[in-house]
Amino acid sequence: MTTDALLEPIRAQALERLQRLVAVPSVAADGRGIEEAAELVAAILREDGFSVERHPTAGAPVVYGERLVPGAPTLLLYHHYDVQPEDPLEAWHSPPFELTERDGALYGRGAADDKGELVSRLAALQWYRQRHGQPPFSVKVLVEGEEEIGSPNLAAYVHENAERLAADVALWEFGAVDGEGRPMTYCGMKGILTVELALTTANRDLHSGYGVVVDDAAYRLAAAVASLRDADGTVAIEGFRDGIVPPSVAELALVDALPDEAEALREAFGLRGFLGGVEGAAWRRRLFFEPTVNVNGFHAGYGGEGAKTVLPAEALAKLDVRLVPDQDPWAVLDRLREHLDRHGFDDVEVRVLQHAERAARSDVNHPYVRAALAALRDVYGVEPTLHPNSPGSGPIHPFVVGLGLPVVGLGCGYPGSAIHAPNEHLRLVDFERGTAAVMRFLELLVDTDG
Repeated sequence: MTTDALLEPIRAQALERLQRLVAVPSVAADGRGIEEAAELVAAILREDGFSVERHPTAGAPVVYGERLVPGAPTLLLYHHYDVQPEDPLEAWHSPPFELTERDGALYGRGAADDKGELVSRLAALQWYRQRHGQPPFSVKVLVEGEEEIGSPNLAAYVHENAERLAADVALWEFGAVDGEGRPMTYCGMKGILTVELALTTANRDLHSGYGVVVDDAAYRLAAAVASLRDADGTVAIEGFRDGIVPPSVAELALVDALPDEAEALREAFGLRGFLGGVEGAAWRRRLFFEPTVNVNGFHAGYGGEGAKTVLPAEALAKLDVRLVPDQDPWAVLDRLREHLDRHGFDDVEVRVLQHAERAARSDVNHPYVRAALAALRDVYGVEPTLHPNSPGSGPIHPFVVGLGLPVVGLGCGYPGSAIHAPNEHLRLVDFERGTAAVMRFLELLVDTDG
C-alpha cells in the first residue's frame, strides 16, 4: 500500500480538524480549554457518524463514541484531548496554539501528542469506507482529558464502564518510526508515581553565615534525594523491587533483537554516555524492563543573577518513579516514606502528585499484535520492530488487565517530534504513512482471529 492512495479530501479534512483542535489550549495541568476541547472532539466524532456521549468524571469529561455492528469484531480506540503546558513560551518559533506548517511539518501543541493521532485514526476510518464501504467491525472511541496529568479518574471510569467498553483489541494513542525511519509498534507501557519532597528548616531564609550551626534546606533535601539511588542509577529504596514480574523469554528475545539505538540517541541528545556505562543488549533491557527514580525539578534558595549569600529555609524536589509489572505505586510510596525515615529524613514531607499508574504488557504473540506488525510491513516496505512496552508511561493497565484486551500502538511520531517540549510538531510524511498503517490494520482486522 502506498500513501498516495490517501484521498486528498480526507487528508485536507484531517488537517483542518487538527487546526481546530490545536487552537484549543486544552492544558490539563491548569484546566484551560478542557470543556471546549471535549465539545469539539464530540462534534468531530458526530461528523463521522458516531453515536457520541460525554461522560462526567471527578475531573475532565470523557468523550465516548461508537459505531456498532452486531456480532462483529470490535476495535477500541484510546486517545486524549488534553495537552502539556506550552512553557517556555519564548522558545517557540510560532504560536503554540496556532497550527503552523513549516518545512514539511505541522507545529503546535498537541500536533503530535495526541490530537494529530486522533485525526489520523478518523482519516483511516474514512479511507476504509471510501475503499470498502461500511466496515464489518464495530468501532468504539474513548477520548479522555487528563492523560497529561496521569489519568487520575480513568481507571475508575473503565471499571464502571467495562461492559460498554468491551472489545477485541485496543489501538493505543501513539506509534512512531525510530531514528533510522523503521516503523515500530509496542504493546505495553511502564507505570508511574509522581511525588514532591518538601522540607522546611526555619521560618525564613537566613544569612549564610549561620550555615555552620543551622541546617541548609537545599543541602539537606539534596542529601535525601541522593539517597534514593546509587551512581549507576540503581534504586536504593528498600523493598522497591517487591512485586516485580521478570520479563518473559519472548519479551527478552524481542528486546535483544531490537536495533541498537544507543549511539544515535547519545549523539542526538548530546550525552557524554549512559548510566553505569551500560551498552548493547544490557542497555536495551534496562531501558524497557527496569524501574527508576528521576528528579524532574529542584527548587530552593536564590537563582537570580550574581550571588546572594542566603541559607534557604525551604526546598522542594519533584520526582517521578517509573514502574514495571507488577509494582504497586502505592506500595512504592510506602517504601519511599520508610526509606526516608530509616535514613534520618523523617522531616521530609512526601506529597503525591497526579500520576499513579500501574505498568502492563500485552501478549507479544497475540494475533492482533501480529496484524499490527503486518500492517507496518505492508506500508513501509521494511521489517518493523516490536517493543514489549514503551519506556514511557500511560493509563494502559485498566485496558490490558481490567478489560483483558491486547493493546497495540500505531501512529505518526518520530524521535524528533518534541512532544512535551517547545516546537512540538508532526511531519506530514509521518502523518500520511501512519494513517496508511492504521488503514491497513483495519483491513487485516476483519481476517484476524483474536
